[in-house]
Amino acid sequence: MVRLTGILLFLFLGIQISAQDISDSIFTLRPVEVSSDRIFEKESAGMKESSVDTLILLQKINLSISDVLAENTPVFIKSYGRGALATASFRGTAESHTQVNWNGISINTPMAGMVDFSLIPVYIIDDLSLKYGSASIADKSGGLGGSININNTVDWNQRVGVKLMQGIGSYGTYDEFLQLNLGGSTFQSKTRAYYNTSQNDYTFVNKGIAEINPETGNISHPLDTNNNAAYSRHGFLQEFYYKPNNKNSLAARWWYQMADRSIPQATSYEGAGQSGINNQKDEDHKIAIDWRHYGEGYRLLLRSGYSGKEMDYAFRNYVPGVGTIPAIYSQSSQQSFLNTASLSLDLSKSFSLETAVDYNFHKVSSHDTVAKTGYEKNRNALSAFFALRKSFADRLNLTLMLRQEWIDKASKALIPYFGFDFKLLDAMDLFIKGNLARNYHLPSLNDLFWQPGGNPELKPEDGMSYELGLGYHFKIQNLKLQTELTAFYSDINNWILWTPGFKGYWQPQNVKNVVAKGLEINLNLKGRSGKVSYVVAGNYAYTKSINYGDPQVWGDASYGKQLVFVPVHSGNIMLSLAWKKFHASWQHNSYSERFTTTTNDVSSRNRFYPYFMNDFIVGKEFQMGKIGLSAEFKIYNIFDESYRSVLRRPMPGRNFLFTIMFNY
Repeated sequence: MVRLTGILLFLFLGIQISAQDISDSIFTLRPVEVSSDRIFEKESAGMKESSVDTLILLQKINLSISDVLAENTPVFIKSYGRGALATASFRGTAESHTQVNWNGISINTPMAGMVDFSLIPVYIIDDLSLKYGSASIADKSGGLGGSININNTVDWNQRVGVKLMQGIGSYGTYDEFLQLNLGGSTFQSKTRAYYNTSQNDYTFVNKGIAEINPETGNISHPLDTNNNAAYSRHGFLQEFYYKPNNKNSLAARWWYQMADRSIPQATSYEGAGQSGINNQKDEDHKIAIDWRHYGEGYRLLLRSGYSGKEMDYAFRNYVPGVGTIPAIYSQSSQQSFLNTASLSLDLSKSFSLETAVDYNFHKVSSHDTVAKTGYEKNRNALSAFFALRKSFADRLNLTLMLRQEWIDKASKALIPYFGFDFKLLDAMDLFIKGNLARNYHLPSLNDLFWQPGGNPELKPEDGMSYELGLGYHFKIQNLKLQTELTAFYSDINNWILWTPGFKGYWQPQNVKNVVAKGLEINLNLKGRSGKVSYVVAGNYAYTKSINYGDPQVWGDASYGKQLVFVPVHSGNIMLSLAWKKFHASWQHNSYSERFTTTTNDVSSRNRFYPYFMNDFIVGKEFQMGKIGLSAEFKIYNIFDESYRSVLRRPMPGRNFLFTIMFNY
């Protein structure tokens, strides 16, 4: 595929060189987002929701969703390194408290309860939206922090379309992407295939090793290489859409991916010597099929899905004079069958109701052939959902939602939600919104049954959440502003936390109480001045996630302290400019210090210093009739910041990527 891409790009570059006099009046490749603002609807009363601009998704098409979330949302991403495990945390909650849906089906693993965002490429995303806190109850239960929704969409006006992208970057990185669209007004097919590989052998200053100059006494740290860190990922997404008439539509999607990655050793005083070899392989199949019927005053949805994962993890110790011997060889299989039926009724223009039933079946098998440990478990989950939504005189929206679950035939807690929107002034879009809700999260199967360490006596996490926000939307001629200030407070009992046990391995326990509270500020400004269009988007989050567990169990040293890895301050801002067929964008994101121990030990080995990241992208589009070509040069970590997201896992310094895309 590399050779084919290179030949095509060479041919079209040659054509473009002879076509430099094409008028600037011809349309460009930059995406145009055409949508109505959903700023005051009864269906989302009290909910905080946001979406990632399609322009951002296009600029970061070669990255994983973890990079997009870290740089463009208030979500905190804990990354184990470039190409390695990356998990998401909303509002100071745990990774398993973020629910992730792909075209309406949950893709959280039943084993760990979370999602590895490094394995979700932006290639396969058309729409990325977030629901914060209790708003996630509209999708699923368990999202104590919120939910992330990944969707694929169809363009019924598309006839034939081709996209072909080639990228080459630092550390032996190659990106290839191909998309083919075919269809008409009743049937559409969209096929995407991608391949990404990298040696990932960047250099870094190994602060786990100290060298002392015997003459001066100065301490220095040697330059090291990120060895045994190569990764590759390939896959495809096939979509079929059928619309026989305006009342019915059918969609079928199949996403397959294979990932193979080596995991470098953690930096320590041992240096870069060969102490072991880590490798992990992930094979995923995800299928979503849904039928939608639009009647007079009602909408019916039937959806079935499948999410399957096969994961092999191997760790081999290096013994001098002997070679490598296996220490861990773990194989796990996870299968989820997911089904939804939903009915929405519009009883009047201002009053509607919705009811839905979900039935999910999970089957898990995990075994370590070296340690001779493992478990096999099934889980049946049934959920009933009901919602009432009412608007009053275009000034007040109210929503009441109820969700009830049964796990393996046992009834669980009733989950209520009440939310409101109130428009403060008729003449402008200034509104106050808020909600209060109960939320509930079951222990994952690993929490209960992992060998060794699982705790079958764990209680579900349960608590109340409160939210209040002020939003303002303004639009005049070429200027559009959206901003929102939100305060949140969650009081969660029986919080599940894995800690080192006296038996020599980690075990999960229920913390008596955790309070997560804070403030979020979001701003999005779009405008045009003459021939220059601009976008300014920013987020800031102040998050306090405090352990109020029983001091008799946890000790006074951790009582009242910030949870591990949760930054108190985090923020990002993006500035994008476009002029004629040129465009440039600057991305900044930063995090305050984070701790790795529950006691918030301030020693340098147990905390991460604040860091600030800056990226820059510049590009140009060329147009030849219906054929387009775009080229971009990207600089990541411009100021060569030395930083880590996880202890002893250094991240890369300044690096580069050049991409070129052919579009027909």
